[in-house]
Order: sequence, then structure tokens, then C-alpha cells
Amino acid sequence: MTTAREIMTGGAECIGEKETLEQAARKMKDLDVGSLPICGEDNRLKGMLTDRDIVIKCLAEGGDPRAATAGEFGQGKPVTIGADDSIEEAIRTMQEHQVRRLPVIDGHDLVGILSQADIARNYPEDRVGELVEFISY
Repeated sequence: MTTAREIMTGGAECIGEKETLEQAARKMKDLDVGSLPICGEDNRLKGMLTDRDIVIKCLAEGGDPRAATAGEFGQGKPVTIGADDSIEEAIRTMQEHQVRRLPVIDGHDLVGILSQADIARNYPEDRVGELVEFISY
């Protein structure tokens, strides 16, 4: 059984819940990523912030990315996958919540991000289309 830990992208960097969306956008640019985990002062995962969140939920609504904080977008319990959970479980979680990236946690520690692309690279070639359809439907 392949686990999330085996195929995830490790070393995920967080954006602090009190950091602004402008800071988050700069960090996304510097890291060449489209999303960042939001971490609280207690180092616990609070949610995920995407470039789309910044554009649709802040800019398009007339918000100020210099004033709005990442924590404002991390409401509720974040969708995660355990480091030792199977890829099949990750696929079910992505499908159920219609997300393409899952923070990978070990206990309460963020250890990486598992993306749809990570799974596709490690999934049987003849089933990758099915995977994309499952998650994107």
C-alpha cells in the first residue's frame, strides 16, 4: 500500500494566520506555488489559501490584500490526510471535498502537501484519467 508520506511534496511552507494576503501572494510567487497552508500561532493548521481565494474572495469583492489576513480564509476544520493514509483514501477525500491538494499531517504536524499531480505521477498510467475525473467531477 502506497501512503501519502511516500509520494507527497515535503517541506510545505505555511503562511501565518495574521499575515496579509499581499504577503501570501508574494510568498506564492517566490515559491512558485498556487496555494499555501495557513498556520496559527500554535503551529496548527488552520486551512489552505489559494491564489484564487485572493483574487475571487478579496480583490473581486473590493477587499484590500494589504489589510486582509490569511486567517480570515482559514475558517472551519481544514481538509487533511494523514501521512500514513493510503492513496486510495487520499483520492476519496479529494473527491468528497472537491479539492486538488491536501495538507499531509503526522499527528498535529504539517509534513507536506499531497497534490492531484503527485498522485497522478504515482498512479497506474491506465487509471490517471479516471483519477482526474473522480476528483474534478
